[in-house]
Amino acid sequence: MVLQNKDLHLHAIRAATTCEENSSELIEAAVSELVLELINRNQLSPDQIISITFSVTNDLDACFPASIARRQPGWENIALLDCQQMTVKGDLRHCIRALAHVLLPPNQIPQHPYLGKASQLRPDR
Repeated sequence: MVLQNKDLHLHAIRAATTCEENSSELIEAAVSELVLELINRNQLSPDQIISITFSVTNDLDACFPASIARRQPGWENIALLDCQQMTVKGDLRHCIRALAHVLLPPNQIPQHPYLGKASQLRPDR
């Protein structure tokens, strides 16, 4: 992506959520909610989003989060990627994490949504 507006600054925004079980329907609902929160909390338009990497815990394999996010209007040129989260004993189950690279105005503070049981990952947020 070419930065055409020098009034915007590059930021990395973290986000995470959980779903109750490994099903396409529940993963789709969780990803859709997470993407909507990321957009709303940061007042993002598609042209401000450079890329989003989604990672899932190894107990989620029913579908690809990026394919769900790709359905958003205007997201045709956003780079989206899926990967599996590193397995760590005692980690939160059924967790979907995201790392978004976005352009924000210099005075805007990035908001990092942690939803569902993922809120325990970052109690400071």
